[in-house]
Amino acid sequence: MQVNQKVVIVTGAGSGIGAASAKLFAQHKARVVVSDIRLDKAAAVVQAIQAEGGEAIAIQADVSNYESVQSLVQQTLDQYQQLDVMVNNAGIGPKTMGRTEHHTLEDWDSVIAVNQTGVFYCMKLALQQMTKQGFGAIVNIASLAGLKASVNNLSYSASKFAVVGMTKSAALEYGGKNIRVNAVCPGYTESSLLNKLLAVRPDMGEILQKMTPMKRFGQANEIAEAVVWLAADNTKFITGQTIVLDGGISL
Repeated sequence: MQVNQKVVIVTGAGSGIGAASAKLFAQHKARVVVSDIRLDKAAAVVQAIQAEGGEAIAIQADVSNYESVQSLVQQTLDQYQQLDVMVNNAGIGPKTMGRTEHHTLEDWDSVIAVNQTGVFYCMKLALQQMTKQGFGAIVNIASLAGLKASVNNLSYSASKFAVVGMTKSAALEYGGKNIRVNAVCPGYTESSLLNKLLAVRPDMGEILQKMTPMKRFGQANEIAEAVVWLAADNTKFITGQTIVLDGGISL
């Protein structure tokens, strides 16, 4: 995949899909900014990348805080003088799951702040720089929950539907400026969010896998393949798309 020497920011890159994406970008010779709210986790990913001969730096950022995202982008520009790719992966789920009437205000505020507003902040600042330099690509991590109903999970579903909408709107706005905006929509993928669900309902693991035509959960590295592909020059005529990776469960 053609990402050689591209400068890439991956948010929420301390674990899961973010970490897998950061590592895969580095394997393809991109220069990666590994960002996470926990600097120690970001640093561990950077260490793993550097051990394999890749180039990466760690920058702490809280995507729900605009000044923090400003600092992330500015530190990236100070280091590399450009920003080719922004991968908006940072995301959380609610602390408790339940019907809409029982959804807590705390969960609503926190999930929307990270998953929706955080993506807006990152897109806004990345697009400002990409417009100046005349090129760029953004890949947003949405979810199957952003394309179809998800019960007992209102804030997460709302935030991911928003990410899909923001992806399409920005792609329409910036298609003529050599800037592409796409999203990936993972289904049930082995991650901390899935582990949280299974901790509440251990029987759901077997149920969900039986419902999936491929009879298994996705792997973070499989989602990362799509992320890097969408950011690469190989796909420079693709914009405004939501690529679903769900093992067929949406069928």
